[in-house]
Amino acid sequence: MQPFELPEFYVVHPARLNPNAEGARAHSTRWAREMGMLDDTRDPGTPEIWSEEQLAAMDYALLCAYTHPDCPGPELDLITDWYVWVFYFDDHFLEVFKKTRDRDGASAYLDRLCSFMGPEPPEPRNAAERGLADLWARTVPAMSDEWRARFAESTENLLRESLWELSNISADRVPNPVEYIEVRRKVGGAPWSADLVEHAVAAEVPARIAATRPMRVLKDAFSDSVHLRNDIFSYQRETEREGEVNNCVLVVERFLGVDPQRAAGIVNDMLTSRMRQFENTALTEVPHIVEEHALDPAERAAVLAYVKGLQDWQSGGQEWHMRSSRYMNKGAAERTGGLPGGPTGLGSAAARLRPVLRASRPSPLTVPRRPVGPTPLPEFAEPCEPQANPHRERAARNVVTWCGDMGMYEPVARHPEPIWTEPLLREFDFANCAASIDPDATAEELDRTTRWLTWGTYADDYFPAIFSRDGDMAGAKVFVARLPLFMPLDLGPTPPPANPVEAGLADLWPGAAAPLPRRAREAFRATVEQMTESWLWELHNHLQNRIPDPVDYLEMRRHTFGSELTISLMRLGQGDRIPAEVFETRVVKDIENAVMDYAVLTNDVFSYQKEIEFEGERLNGVLAVQHLLDCGRDAAVAIVNDLMTSRLRQFERMAADELPAVFGECGLGDAGGEILEGYVTDLRNWMAGILKWHRETLRYEEGPLRERYGDRGARPAGAAVPGTPRAPLGPNGLGTSATRVRLPRPAVAAAPIRPRPAPVPSAPAPPAPPVPGPGRVPHGACAGRGASG
Repeated sequence: MQPFELPEFYVVHPARLNPNAEGARAHSTRWAREMGMLDDTRDPGTPEIWSEEQLAAMDYALLCAYTHPDCPGPELDLITDWYVWVFYFDDHFLEVFKKTRDRDGASAYLDRLCSFMGPEPPEPRNAAERGLADLWARTVPAMSDEWRARFAESTENLLRESLWELSNISADRVPNPVEYIEVRRKVGGAPWSADLVEHAVAAEVPARIAATRPMRVLKDAFSDSVHLRNDIFSYQRETEREGEVNNCVLVVERFLGVDPQRAAGIVNDMLTSRMRQFENTALTEVPHIVEEHALDPAERAAVLAYVKGLQDWQSGGQEWHMRSSRYMNKGAAERTGGLPGGPTGLGSAAARLRPVLRASRPSPLTVPRRPVGPTPLPEFAEPCEPQANPHRERAARNVVTWCGDMGMYEPVARHPEPIWTEPLLREFDFANCAASIDPDATAEELDRTTRWLTWGTYADDYFPAIFSRDGDMAGAKVFVARLPLFMPLDLGPTPPPANPVEAGLADLWPGAAAPLPRRAREAFRATVEQMTESWLWELHNHLQNRIPDPVDYLEMRRHTFGSELTISLMRLGQGDRIPAEVFETRVVKDIENAVMDYAVLTNDVFSYQKEIEFEGERLNGVLAVQHLLDCGRDAAVAIVNDLMTSRLRQFERMAADELPAVFGECGLGDAGGEILEGYVTDLRNWMAGILKWHRETLRYEEGPLRERYGDRGARPAGAAVPGTPRAPLGPNGLGTSATRVRLPRPAVAAAPIRPRPAPVPSAPAPPAPPVPGPGRVPHGACAGRGASG
């Protein structure tokens, strides 16, 4: 019995089959035997992994023929061999290390396997090593050094992050949804697949755009879609036969407290959202990057071939999952809206019409300035008891004077009124936030932190007031492009500021940057640039009247909130006691991401009414959850609060269990324990201070909001909103009614979400304990360093 009925999948483009499939099937079987992957040729002491019959039933040649429909026979043979190797590795690792919980053996095995991508590989000793050595030699000579580096990184991530899966299995720990998506992106192998697409279509992404947001999001959205689809099809095999806990259907099932059927429907909605994110990026962002980097015709053709290759992979991967014996796929063809091998010609999209129309229907949540009223606040899990800096009042007085000096109370070009007034700044009280996130700061350090928080928030208010109101993307890009001029790495002269944002940045930069060495100065400037450039993404969504995909939203929200900037300010207090390479490790990045998500989701809960009712925003985490799960605001707030709690627990667990090993490996010596404790305390203070400030500031209170916005707030349903573009009129001739079809969500996606029980406070605990289970995180003693939203 299947544990759930497969949902209807969003598949826009029909799969196509490579005519060289049979040749690849015969070749890959011979190759697997030569490498020792089949039972009749396996190495002594190796457990039975595959028989030839099992390999034939799983049919990886069919997978590659569907996902790479246009590549020639020899290339398809090579690609198929790669997939045979990667699935063999996955099954071999399961039998030898996951089932035995042998973490030390797994670590040594992975270290040795990664060496086969180095300049001097050792002699292979098993099938996985022989396969990788053979494939690496056959693959990399045709590609550039840049591609080789990307592919080696993807392959190593795929291998090494298997330890994360093993740790979860050993602890019987189901990860939270955000953690799962982020780490699955590495261990699941889809970024590796995306790199192989470049090889298969003989078209490399130009190195100068490979790291840009559009190309990164294309790869990430592709990867998440591949993994979420696989998790739906592999749920039964992984949970019933393999004892696996790393599956998104199971993650959602446990996190939301729903049954497998409802969880599968939610994961399918996430899959659809990620695929539509891919489409939106390809159509609305990639063309701008191509123009801005002035790609030549050959480079443009390569980018298009790559995008098409990723698109082919999605459709082909869906088709293979419906056929392979490896997965639960009874009824898959019917739920997808068509038969495998069904119509693919002109007009055949109608066979897949239902999920496409359902995904593209407009949402009532995009109506600007909807009356929503004050948001009932949940009981938040708190990182620690917030502390207070004794210099708070001084910082509050000084920042009021500083803002006046920078011109923040004066009218600005293109805006009839000042963005801020002095009474408004006093209501916001950024010194309160700075004093809690940096309770040990000197008077001068607290002044600096308060001014950075104030500048970032003023700039965040200035940007939409000028550019969102007019839909001025060109002007916004010019504004953002000028800001680095006021952060010279050599601390040299800057141009005359044209507005208070530039004036404030020019004043703040020397004091923050001068004490830093060059590398740290570059890193700090990058955090400011990430924040200001992310506002273009916000404007891009605003112009499309679009609620963003939840994964893309949360990853970009860390930038728009200025999280990296304020955490960098916190790091400045540590000086050079922590080596820079510590902050580049996966553990530290995951810890800081968890901390940032706690803060940005705090802001989204408190700012919901301000953003939705008074500002007509569509970029809010509560709104994103409403849109994905088709639920009300209060249910979405409860889910967001659960996610905040889960991210806080993840932070505490990693800080206690994983971070000490990172500090030890980086050679911090006897002082490492004290430095580690100070760093973790600083992060707790950062979260606690932001929560405390949101509770006490008047920035989000309904009364001050109505005074501040006046008649620019919520309007009756159907009322026109000044400055809101009207939707273009659609077709109205014979046969156009299909463009207005509105289909209900299927029953699989309509079951109610059962909210988890309210958090129960734990008993007081010593400082910095790992959080043992659901509920409020125990308070610990906090004192240390670290924006407001």
